[in-house]
Amino acid sequence: MPDDPTVLEAPEAFDPPAPRDPRSTPPPGADSPPAGLDAPTGTPDASNPAGSPWAPPGTAPPGASVAGAPAAGGVAAGNPWAVGTAGGGTAGAGAATGLRTRSGAVALLVRSWRQLTSMRTALVLLFLLAFFAVPGSLIPQRNINPMKVEQYIADHPTIAPWLERVSAFGVFGSPWFSAVYLLLFISLIGCLWSRVIWHARALFTAPPKAPARPGRLPGGSSWTSSLDAAEAVARARGVLRKRRFRVAVAGADARRPDGSPDHSAAAEKGFLRETGNLVFHIALVVMLAGVGLGSWFGYQGSVLVITGNGFANTLIAYDTYSGGALVDPVDLPPFSMTLDTFEATYQDNGQPADFRADVTYAEDLDSPTKTATVRVNHPLKVGNAKIYLVGHGYAPHFVLRDKAGEVVWESYVPCTPRDGMFTSTCTVKIPDTGLPATGALKEPQQLAFSGVFTPTTVLKPGHGYVSTYPAATAPGLTITGFVGNLHLNEGIPQNVYTVDTRDMTQFTMTGPAGENLIAQVVAPNNPKQRTLTGLPGGLSLEVDGVREFATFQTKSDPYKGLVLGASIAIIAGLIASLRVRRRRVWVRATPLAGGGCTVEIGGLSRSDAQGFATELTTVAQAIRDDTAPDESAPDESAPDAPAPDEHVRDETARDETAKDHTAKDRTARDDAAGAAAVPGDTDVTGTDVTGTDMSGSGAVGTDAVGTGAAETAAATSTTSEDAATSTTSEREP
Repeated sequence: MPDDPTVLEAPEAFDPPAPRDPRSTPPPGADSPPAGLDAPTGTPDASNPAGSPWAPPGTAPPGASVAGAPAAGGVAAGNPWAVGTAGGGTAGAGAATGLRTRSGAVALLVRSWRQLTSMRTALVLLFLLAFFAVPGSLIPQRNINPMKVEQYIADHPTIAPWLERVSAFGVFGSPWFSAVYLLLFISLIGCLWSRVIWHARALFTAPPKAPARPGRLPGGSSWTSSLDAAEAVARARGVLRKRRFRVAVAGADARRPDGSPDHSAAAEKGFLRETGNLVFHIALVVMLAGVGLGSWFGYQGSVLVITGNGFANTLIAYDTYSGGALVDPVDLPPFSMTLDTFEATYQDNGQPADFRADVTYAEDLDSPTKTATVRVNHPLKVGNAKIYLVGHGYAPHFVLRDKAGEVVWESYVPCTPRDGMFTSTCTVKIPDTGLPATGALKEPQQLAFSGVFTPTTVLKPGHGYVSTYPAATAPGLTITGFVGNLHLNEGIPQNVYTVDTRDMTQFTMTGPAGENLIAQVVAPNNPKQRTLTGLPGGLSLEVDGVREFATFQTKSDPYKGLVLGASIAIIAGLIASLRVRRRRVWVRATPLAGGGCTVEIGGLSRSDAQGFATELTTVAQAIRDDTAPDESAPDESAPDAPAPDEHVRDETARDETAKDHTAKDRTARDDAAGAAAVPGDTDVTGTDVTGTDMSGSGAVGTDAVGTGAAETAAATSTTSEDAATSTTSEREP
C-alpha cells in the first residue's frame, strides 16, 4: 500500500486480493512467497468462498482440486508460489512443466504481440504517424497539385529524384506511411481488447468485501446504534443506493473468522471513469477508421465557373481532382450545375460582407432542373456530395480580330486575385492565331498576354495603376504582349497562370496610352479605351467586358457521419474520464452484548482524495442519521438542557473510533461515579447527563456526589451507566 491510503497508484492497492481461507494454509515446509515480497495484509475477513458473492472468479471450494494439480498430499490449491511441488510426486510437476513450455517461435510471437499491443507502442506509433505526415504538408503532393510537383522537380533537380524514390510526392499513399497507419490500428485494437474484457467483467463482479475495521481507514468513523446489526446494514444500503452506489450486502449465512455473523456492505461507483476512457480510445479507433474509409471511397474536385457557364460531375470537368483508391471516376453521380449569377457585397472599407451564388442544377441526366443559392459555409447537397463555394474573382472578356475585323479567338479569362482589393494577375494564351509558321522547323506563331486587372482603378504616383476597392466600379487592365512558340502542342503540362517566355518575343502595341508601347492600359467599360492595335500580322485585341467567376469544390465523403459521431464520443469519453472519480465505501455493523450495534464506515478513492473526504463525510452523516435517529433528536425530558456542541461531538466520535468499546464502557462508568461534570460533555442525545441535577432542581454543573442527596446521586449514576451501555439512549416520555 502507498504511504497515503487514500491515493492509490496500483490497481492491486485499489483491488485487494481475495481473502485466503485459513483452512487452506500450507503445511510447514511448503513453499512460501519470496523474501522480497510481502504477503497481502489488511484483507477482509475470509469466509467460505463456495457460493459466496465475495469469491473471485475461478475460486474453488475448500478441498476441491484443480485440473492438473494434486488434490491432496501436495500444495494447497490456490498457492501461487508452489509450482510442481506436489508432496514429492513428479506427475504434477511434469504436467505443470508441460503446460508452461513453449517453442521459441511461439514465445517470440507472444512477446512481439504483447509489445505491439502495449500502450507505449501505440503512443510511439501515433507520434510516428504525426511525424511522417509533416512532409505531406511541406512537399507538394502529386494527387493534389501535379503541376506544382513538376515545378518543384524542375526547381530542385538534385534532391527531387531522391524524394521520388521515397514517395515524398505521395506521402499519404506511400508504403511506409500505410505501414505505420495499419500498425497503429492493430496496436490500438489489441490494447483495447483486453481492457474491454476486463472492464466488462468488473461491471458484473461484486465489490471487495469490507475490511474488519473500516472505521480505521482515512476519514472513517464509527458510532453505536440501537438498531439490530442486520437492520443497520440494510438502512446503510438504502442510503448508498440513493447516492447511486453499486452495493453488495454480505449474505445471511456469511460468517467472520471467529464464527460470528458477518453484517457488512460494500459499495462502489465511478466505473464511468474507466468506461469514458475506453469510449475515448475506441472512438479514436473508429474516427481513424472513418478517415481511412473516407479516403478510399470518397472524392473531391475543384472547378472554376464563370458566370453563365456550368460544369458536370465528370473527371475532365474539374481543374483539380482527387479520388479514393476504390472510386472509379466513370461511376461518379451524373449531376450538373450552372452558375446563373454571382453577387459579392463589401463594406465601405473593402471588407467582404456576403458572397451569393445563384445556381441551377440537375441531380441526374433525366432529372428536372432546380434552383438554389450557395453561400460560404452553406453548401449545396446533391446526393452524397456537397458543393461548397470557396472563392471568386474577375474574368475579363478578350476578343482577337484579324485585319478584316473577323473574330479569330475570344474567351473570358479568369484572373488570379493577389490582395484584398482584388488586384489580379491575368494570363492570356492564344495558340491558334492564324499567323504563318516561321523558321526551318516551322514553329507556330502564338500569342500570349500578361497583365494586371484592377477592379476600381486609380493612378497612384510612384506605384502606377492600383485598385482601391474590390468591387468592379472602374475596371482597368494593364497589359503587355508576346509572340512566339508557347510549346502548347508538345504534350507537357503547363501552368495556365504563367507564361513561358523562353522562345517568345515581346512586341509593341498602340492603344489608349500611346503608340508603339510595350505596355498599354485599357478600360473595359469605355468603348474608346479598350482596343489595342499594332499586333503582329495586323491583329487587334479588344477587352470589351468583365464577368465574375466563382470557385466551387465538390466533396463526397460517405463516412463523414461516422467521423462526426466518433468525434462527439471522443469528447464525451474524455470528459467522463477526467471528471468522474472511482471510489469505494464499506459499512460494517457489529452487534453489542447489551443490544444494538456498532456501525463503522470507511472508504478509499483512486484520485481526488480531498474531494472524496468531503463526500465520505456526507455519506457517513446520512447513514448515521438513518441508523441512529435518536442521536440528532432533542431530549424532551430536559427541555432546559444546553444545545449540543457539534465540535465536541465530532471530536468525541473520532476518539471513540480508536478505542475499544469495553474500555470505553468501563471509563464511562468510572467517570459517572466520581468525576465532576464538565460543561459541554454531552451524550449523543444532546443532554448534559453527568452535569444535570436529575432531582429536578435545575442546577447545571453540580457534582453528583457532593450534593448530599442520595436520590440525586442514584439517579445520576443510573443515567450514566445507561449512557455507557448505549450512546443511543432512549427515554420514555
